[in-house]
Amino acid sequence: MASYGFCHLSVIPLREMPSDLSQMTSQLLFGDLFKVVDKNGDWLQIQNAYDDYIGWIDAKQQISITLEEFNKLNSNLYTNEKSCYVISNKESYPLSPASSFPSNVKFEIDTFSFKTDILLHPFSFVRLDEITKLAMTYLNAPYLWGGKTPYGIDCSGFTQSVYKMTGIKLKRDAMQQATQGKTLSFLSEAKSGDLLFFDNSEEKITHVGILLESNRIIHASGKVRIDMIDHQGIYNEDIGKYSHNLRLIKTFRV
Repeated sequence: MASYGFCHLSVIPLREMPSDLSQMTSQLLFGDLFKVVDKNGDWLQIQNAYDDYIGWIDAKQQISITLEEFNKLNSNLYTNEKSCYVISNKESYPLSPASSFPSNVKFEIDTFSFKTDILLHPFSFVRLDEITKLAMTYLNAPYLWGGKTPYGIDCSGFTQSVYKMTGIKLKRDAMQQATQGKTLSFLSEAKSGDLLFFDNSEEKITHVGILLESNRIIHASGKVRIDMIDHQGIYNEDIGKYSHNLRLIKTFRV
């Protein structure tokens, strides 16, 4: 019989294999819901409900819930734009931006009771005009493979988190995100907030960033940084050459 869970910590690693020594491929943020697809000792292989991403988590870092609770919690979600705290049983939990909340006031899960007084936005409320403003709040966040927080983030974790806060659900990896949205033929057609994708020598999409005004792009490469962009790709002034080859342009504007 399938089982389900709720991430009640600020962030937990999602690993490739059931071991603390295995590489982190993504992260769960507070409020993420998931289905357990396999077990191995003290490890759970889970599928994140938000983006269907599969990986292994330590069973101690979650709260088990029923299918009924899963459906109830997943039916009406909110998210935060800023780092904040949630209070549970008189204890304070620090949270990263783009966490998930099944209520904008308070909610209970098992023996845990959660509440926060920070402004939350419903996932159903799309705010495309907020994309670049929220992207800038991650500026200079260090690059971390599999990361999704301002304290360590990768390129697709960055775009997924920013878009999540504006009501648009993106998949986890750059290659997956490249299948979403509407394709534009030329950079001149794109507007601030659109997604730009980049490939390697094998023509495989490996990088993504968010277009800014004045031919600039904000993306996670070493850190979340701003570089120049043209039809060829990203020009990194620090190294005096192009660092990424432009492959695809996507927009979610109607």
